[in-house]
Amino acid sequence: MRKLLPGLVLLGAITLASPALGQATTRACGVEETVGPACLLSRREFPSLPSGPLYWHLDRFASKDAAERTAITTSSVVEAFGSVWLFTIERQAWRPKSGKHVSNVGPLPVQPASTYAAEYLRSIFSPGMTAPLHVHSGPEAFYAVSGDTCLETPDGIQLGRGPGNSLSIKGGPPMLLMAIGKIPRRGFALILHDANQPPTTLVHDWHPQGLCDRQLSSEQAR
Repeated sequence: MRKLLPGLVLLGAITLASPALGQATTRACGVEETVGPACLLSRREFPSLPSGPLYWHLDRFASKDAAERTAITTSSVVEAFGSVWLFTIERQAWRPKSGKHVSNVGPLPVQPASTYAAEYLRSIFSPGMTAPLHVHSGPEAFYAVSGDTCLETPDGIQLGRGPGNSLSIKGGPPMLLMAIGKIPRRGFALILHDANQPPTTLVHDWHPQGLCDRQLSSEQAR
């Protein structure tokens, strides 16, 4: 059931031609938003992060200028899916001074580091499309504007359904992300990692059990 996406250059200058590739790309996002591999919306480095349990906050703004006036040191302003977004790493109770709060995802299981990097990705997957098998050097969080999400790791699967579904995973375990359901999944991902480590490493020694494939097949048979 899994659909394969064309090859792209991954972080670390690794080029692949056949696996389903949807994450960790150095390819900057363009204006056109089409089904296919993820692109890089923004990358920011921080010498430190706020104390306490941290969350990824997503807020919408009427304009880029309005979002930038509200941004703090751990914020990134991006444009995607017809909106201006302020993405911020902060404690759960934090809110920007203006804008419309959409969601916060977390807590993010951040590990100590001398400096951090936040990479934000945008992707549109039709049902059955996947990211490559990979690991991250820090936590990853997902937010879907539309569509359904399945994330398989050696511990099993996490599912997210409907507009605004979100998931998160600690750094380290191998994973497979798949769009399931019956409509395209339009979403964002955050990789928050030690800036001195590669954010993503492809893996070849772990094989998913097909849990997301089975979930997809079950849903599409209804």
